[in-house]
Amino acid sequence: MASTLAEASTATDQRYVYRFGGGVSDGGKGDRNLLGGKGANLAEMASIGLPVPPGFTISTEMCTRYYDEGGQFPPSLRDEVAAGIAHIEGVTGKMFGDAGDPLLVSVRSGARASMPGMMDTVLNLGLNDATVEGLAATSGDARFAWDSYRRFIQMYSDVVLELDHGGFEEALEIAKEDNGYFLDTDLTTQDLRKLVAEYKALVEQQWGKPFPQDVHDQLWGAVGAVFGSWQSERAKVYRRLNDIPAAWGTAVNIQAMVFGNMGETSATGVAFTRDPAKGDRAYYGEFLINAQGEDVVAGIRTPQYLTKAAKDAAGAKPASMEEAMPETFTELAKVFDLLETHYRDMQDIEFTVQQGKLWMLQTRSGKRTAKAALKIAVEMAEEGLITREEAIARVEPQALDQLLHPTLDPKATRDVLTKGLPASPGAASGAAVFDSDTAEKRAAAGDSVILIRVETSPEDIHGMHAAKGILTARGGMTSHAAVVARGMGRPCVSGAGSIAIDAKARVMRIGGREIAEGEIVTIDGTTGEVMAGAVPTVQPELSGDFGTLMGWADEVRRLKVRANAETPLDARVAREFGAEGIGLCRTEHMFFDAERITNVRQMILAENEAGRRSALEKLLPEQRSDFVQLFEVMAGLPVTIRLLDPPLHEFLPHQEAEFAEVASAAGIDIDTLKRRAAELHEFNPMLGHRGCRLGVTYPEIYEMQARAIFEAAIEVAEKSGAAPIPEVMIPLVGTRRELELMKIVVDKAAQAVFADKGRTIEYLVGTMIELPRAALMAGEIAEVGEFFSFGTNDLTQTTLGVSRDDAARFLNTYVEQGIYAKDPFVSLDVEGVGQLIELAAERGRASRPGIKLGICGEHGGDPASIAFCERTGLDYVSASPYRVPIARLAAAQAALAAKG
Repeated sequence: MASTLAEASTATDQRYVYRFGGGVSDGGKGDRNLLGGKGANLAEMASIGLPVPPGFTISTEMCTRYYDEGGQFPPSLRDEVAAGIAHIEGVTGKMFGDAGDPLLVSVRSGARASMPGMMDTVLNLGLNDATVEGLAATSGDARFAWDSYRRFIQMYSDVVLELDHGGFEEALEIAKEDNGYFLDTDLTTQDLRKLVAEYKALVEQQWGKPFPQDVHDQLWGAVGAVFGSWQSERAKVYRRLNDIPAAWGTAVNIQAMVFGNMGETSATGVAFTRDPAKGDRAYYGEFLINAQGEDVVAGIRTPQYLTKAAKDAAGAKPASMEEAMPETFTELAKVFDLLETHYRDMQDIEFTVQQGKLWMLQTRSGKRTAKAALKIAVEMAEEGLITREEAIARVEPQALDQLLHPTLDPKATRDVLTKGLPASPGAASGAAVFDSDTAEKRAAAGDSVILIRVETSPEDIHGMHAAKGILTARGGMTSHAAVVARGMGRPCVSGAGSIAIDAKARVMRIGGREIAEGEIVTIDGTTGEVMAGAVPTVQPELSGDFGTLMGWADEVRRLKVRANAETPLDARVAREFGAEGIGLCRTEHMFFDAERITNVRQMILAENEAGRRSALEKLLPEQRSDFVQLFEVMAGLPVTIRLLDPPLHEFLPHQEAEFAEVASAAGIDIDTLKRRAAELHEFNPMLGHRGCRLGVTYPEIYEMQARAIFEAAIEVAEKSGAAPIPEVMIPLVGTRRELELMKIVVDKAAQAVFADKGRTIEYLVGTMIELPRAALMAGEIAEVGEFFSFGTNDLTQTTLGVSRDDAARFLNTYVEQGIYAKDPFVSLDVEGVGQLIELAAERGRASRPGIKLGICGEHGGDPASIAFCERTGLDYVSASPYRVPIARLAAAQAALAAKG
């Protein structure tokens, strides 16, 4: 269907409007690229016979054209929209703008990727001074009509006219206070009439013109505002965080209004077919009687639970929907099951009950935590609803990051301040901050922060991303804060009603206690607890659904997954997470140890080979001990050890006391040392005397390291019976001769150790491909090297001519301007750097069939980069220990994608 619709619209360059409801469905679930997720699913629900209010979708292609033509609509669209309105009128029997029996519509966004709360919505459109009277007469409920008009003016003024909504909120609060009311629903018809008059006066005061009374002007204003919201700051931030291309655009859905605010037999709600936080197979959601949809998701009123079981578990008093509206709930439960079976995934559903009749307003695959994603994928596969391969593809590899970090220690003392709703699981400690800008600034300075708000709005997206956790005083389990936090993997506690936030004083009050901005608080999004101070954590348990899915992933992946590790702790963590060896051990990290840095400095500052060898003899047992510990953890597995790589100046002393210490150890005077340090200074050390260049000029350094490696490997082989497989990696090679010279040094050291110990072990000597010349000359280099490991961090730097340490100042701008699709240090530049890797792999294999190929930069834990490695036929990827499970799952998904 999608290709048919897209081809049809392209062929005529005319069609932008697609109808649904009333027995008509111009699209379906396969058309999300053209109609957006919401439009495609509304058409699909209508086509399978669910109660969907009639409407039409203006396609994403129109959004693209709207921006291309400077925010203008083509004349043909007006005719199409008029036909769409006529479709709704025909189904409902109401007329748009008719003072007697008016048709009211909602205008909502709907991109192809779900972006909850990021773009604009207008409800109750079509109300004016005349139609409000008609709505009052036909509904028999004047209070409902004026409440809807009040809501419409407030929403339209905010979204379309872009007026300050604070004035409207203030007028509403004053109206309630003056009458001694607590809830919006306490306002009478007369109160609402007065409030409408105040709202209209506010519009004229701020906008300089009266509130629009022409319903067609209202409609086109709203359509423009929804298209305009695609380029709002919050939408741009969300797209950047979730890798959603700006070119996709949004659709606009115009649909007949149904009303959840028509009294006690009406309601509105948001529901999930399974628990999006834990993954349990239980209906999960909230509803509000006599309310409209934004009341639930905006957190303006704290909603009620859908099911009696959820209500009882929370100890809540208000009746659940299952109790308050049993017949409608039973009908809704059937719809839940139908939709989950039809879409074969957990659904996030919006519904309205109008005077006892159920209407479906949206369905989409629900955002979920990593824990829920695992549980849902595994259980759906075990239920036979999806295959194991589909289960593997359903879990976002990056989302596993949520599961791989510590949680609060259950035995730790907790100073619990209050308890809210457990909106997004996990725990976090940090400095309390009360606005998003402060959160972003403090996080950029390296502080952990907890963002505390009365309620979050889409404008808080940057602060939520910067924060370690989110706490809100208002809002439920489906509020903006909860949904966005779950999607980001941030812990969140919402609806903590006992907290009072004084934004001016920068303080939070709970009972008789105060927490000032900057004080440490801890939140537990799994229990809803809010605590004073920091609480200790424990390592996560990775069993059950995690183990099951990872087992399925390991069965289908081709790529091996190793870890970047140089400490026994890192190596153990990596093994626990399923690493199949070490792909990069950076030996320089071992040299920075406080107990040996003096010997390292003595070696560097020595005037001659004899002085260097004297210092290296002291370092040998230390280096051997390092490798013994690593090999014990990785017994029987390959361990790639990169010989010393960084420029020597990184190890040099800077303080007088440090110079004195080295001088004393080396038996030379401080002035001589300082002169030698000045001689070693480099203007561009990243491209200076480092890597194999050190080995060529000072071969004794690599000789010592090679001896340490082989002595350690034999020691572990004798103790454990399982010999490690050292892969000795020469860094920064650009020519065949460099590697040839270094391989002679390594082989000579190996033979000396083997002769001394009376036994041999298997080993390889290879190189890191991190210079464009090395990639181009890979055929020659492979004649000597037995493996290549692509050091994509430096290969990216040297190919792009961009310093990774300095690029942060401009890379975000480059991504926003479309120069790079993503930060090339986060996700591999497949077009440029990727081409060099493909070339090197091809030329290397031509010279040495079966040469072992892998990558060991940070890209080894990035799913998109791993997919490239699969397509290129590399043998392994190597990632940081906590990213090993992410790499395992991404490698499985890449293997499945390669099969087609």
